[in-house]
Amino acid sequence: MREIFNKEGVFVKYEEKVIELENGDKLTHRRESPTELWWLLKEAIKGKKVKIIAYEIEE
Repeated sequence: MREIFNKEGVFVKYEEKVIELENGDKLTHRRESPTELWWLLKEAIKGKKVKIIAYEIEE
């Protein structure tokens, strides 16, 4: 095995907001957006057999 990708950052941006409907009900709207890190990883592993291990970095 050899390393083909090693970068840090936010993988996917996640937003969540509550929307109130006309009838008074509330609906949770979730949105996910891939970041540049996601696109770089996707291109690096395209067509390869890989093992991916992710670590959470404390902030």
